[in-house]
Amino acid sequence: MKITEHLNNAKKPLFSFELLPPMKGQNIDQIFEAIEPLMEFEPPFIDVTYHREDFIYKKQANGLLEKVSTRKRPGTVSICAAIQFKYKVDAVPHLICGGFTKEDTENALIELKFLGIDNVLVLRGDARKEDGGFIPEEKGHAYASDLLQQVVNMNKGRYLHDEYTGANGTNFCIGIAGYPEKHFEAPNLKTDLRYLKMKVDMGAEYIVTQMFYDNEKYASFIKLCKDNGINVPIIPGLKPLTTKKQLTLLPKVFNIDIPEELADAVADCKTDKEVKEVGIDWCIQQSKGLIELGAPCLHYYTMGKSDTIKRIATAVF
Repeated sequence: MKITEHLNNAKKPLFSFELLPPMKGQNIDQIFEAIEPLMEFEPPFIDVTYHREDFIYKKQANGLLEKVSTRKRPGTVSICAAIQFKYKVDAVPHLICGGFTKEDTENALIELKFLGIDNVLVLRGDARKEDGGFIPEEKGHAYASDLLQQVVNMNKGRYLHDEYTGANGTNFCIGIAGYPEKHFEAPNLKTDLRYLKMKVDMGAEYIVTQMFYDNEKYASFIKLCKDNGINVPIIPGLKPLTTKKQLTLLPKVFNIDIPEELADAVADCKTDKEVKEVGIDWCIQQSKGLIELGAPCLHYYTMGKSDTIKRIATAVF
């Protein structure tokens, strides 16, 4: 079922979450262990992230270093298939630009269609750690809007090669990312909203936001979206603070503000265990506030760990 259908049919706010594929060398059991404790909250869909390749340097016999490409978290498509088969819930694979050619993307979408997966979340993806900024794959997409256009084209039966054009198209419900505090590369929020509106006009059907810690940011974002003609469902993304270092790391990486009250409470903590309790309590109150604001679904970033999210969901749902 499509995400938009889940949202339209819901009698109350929905619960959903995002998973990281396990590191290479692990197996599907790590995914199931993260999912099992959260199934009592009846998530209608579960997101699975996609990750581009990184580079490592291996020392050769001659003493020189060889640059080797490696993908540390493989298996997003197969994990989505396993989730749908085992739990009978919709899995939402992330599609990203970085590390994939247009051919790779088309092949992945064809495979997802055969597997009965109805939804995709289209993202540009992050830059590699060693790159100064985002570098697109050769013969790949540079922008999420270009990747979105490829999915829209396939939904219309338009493939990369003329001989397939006119064949049965796909029928994916397409989600995109939204940034209540603007994307870190956008010069201002107005420009960011203009590009968001463009993606909705192209065919995006719902939005999942970047994490935020101040519900006023979400309320303001919703109003700005409506004022700019963006009328698709907007799902807030939430991640509880769990360590003190996140107080400086998250604003730096994700260009978000930590409210003064939360920052002070975390700064006063002596251990990360205390920070975790503060983060859980804040996220519970934030979740309840978002439901009051009319959020159609609360989407939690688990980072592969479910214990914290289970405590929050138990208090909220």
